[in-house]
Amino acid sequence: MRTRAFALIAGIAAALVPGTSAWAQQTEKPDEILIGVSTFLSGPASVFGVPGRNAAEILIEQMNQDGGIAGVPVRALFIDEAPGPDHVVSEFRRLVEQEGVDVTFFSISSGNCLAIGPVAEDLQQLNIMWDCGTQVIFEDNDYQYSFRTQGYATSEMLAALFYLLKNQPEFESIAVVNQDYAWGRESWEMFRTGLEALKPDVQVVAELFPRFGAPDYSTEISRLLALRPDVVLSTSWGGDLDTFVRQAAERGLMQQATFVLPLAESSLERLGDVMPAGHIVGARGDHYFLHPEYKDNPKLAGFVEAYRERTGEYPIYPTFHMAAALSALKAAYEQGIEGNGGEWPSTDQLIDTLEGLTFEGLTRPVTIREDHQGLEDQLIGVTATGGEYPFATIDDIVLFPSEILYAPVGQTSLEWVQTLTPAVLDQVPPPVKAGNQ
Repeated sequence: MRTRAFALIAGIAAALVPGTSAWAQQTEKPDEILIGVSTFLSGPASVFGVPGRNAAEILIEQMNQDGGIAGVPVRALFIDEAPGPDHVVSEFRRLVEQEGVDVTFFSISSGNCLAIGPVAEDLQQLNIMWDCGTQVIFEDNDYQYSFRTQGYATSEMLAALFYLLKNQPEFESIAVVNQDYAWGRESWEMFRTGLEALKPDVQVVAELFPRFGAPDYSTEISRLLALRPDVVLSTSWGGDLDTFVRQAAERGLMQQATFVLPLAESSLERLGDVMPAGHIVGARGDHYFLHPEYKDNPKLAGFVEAYRERTGEYPIYPTFHMAAALSALKAAYEQGIEGNGGEWPSTDQLIDTLEGLTFEGLTRPVTIREDHQGLEDQLIGVTATGGEYPFATIDDIVLFPSEILYAPVGQTSLEWVQTLTPAVLDQVPPPVKAGNQ
């Protein structure tokens, strides 16, 4: 409760002094910055959550070796969000009220983020939504204490759609195979709305929603083999996506249709040589260890090396999301201290600093706009095989600028996407070779 108590005392003192502004408040410098982190440590989503935790541990160690944040060491407490929203809310309250965390990073699951948002407001707890992707977080809510330091479903779906339309404009039919829960249905609704606006003559031949965690996709694959769509979209992730791709490749479906897989960057290493060349994959932001602009940058290269040494694997996009959250927090503290005359900032002052903050994680800069949503570019490309890695990599990469991917403040994504015209495709940059083959 250290920061909260100090902020309360400072706020009372400021209220008693006429003309004292928020930026005149003084908060005592703590002995450490304690972060409560929610991530999947068990279950099928742990393929995202454990890398996120690993990244946090590595990056915090490095940060502390470099003096922490303004000379204050950082420590993280992790909780498993696999049991669901009720458990996550309970753990959030425990971390805030009993452990006294200064900041929370909650969560991976969109459902958990939606559950935590109002609780963070009630507890006046600064919270960074470090990975969840639903677009409704800040479109349907006006939060003071929650921020998101990366993009969301709208930008991820539009980048994949724009890439498809630019690189395979002749396709005439599409099918979708998505997990049967909110993300699977909402992401398809976003993609389909964009498709109807930009290429309305495309025929949707199948909308298939197997249950979450399905071990067998033979029924769906058989149907698609018979229907022969030009394109198969799947916004599935984790073990479900791995299983679907393996079974689809084994039965020849991936030779018959182009697959569009906006979340597949995180599956490539696990799939090994199963993933064929020529399919469209995304990285939920411009998060890729072979980023064409940053792969030789010492910051990213050093992180990749440290992550490989710690885990034996290459980092995937949740690790980049964790890096973004930590980078934003560090930048907010440092700028807050500077704006507070060298004094330690209160939570309110950190909030003021985060609004409009531009920071750089491991790749391109991210800006947090006034509705607390981070705007980041998106990396999309096609799978390539036969290179130096024992798994497919991403080539013919397009880095989509954030300016064409996000609904303006005050508009919902679906309403805004309906207004898009084919002219938006003229703003898509040309692809670049990754040079990994």
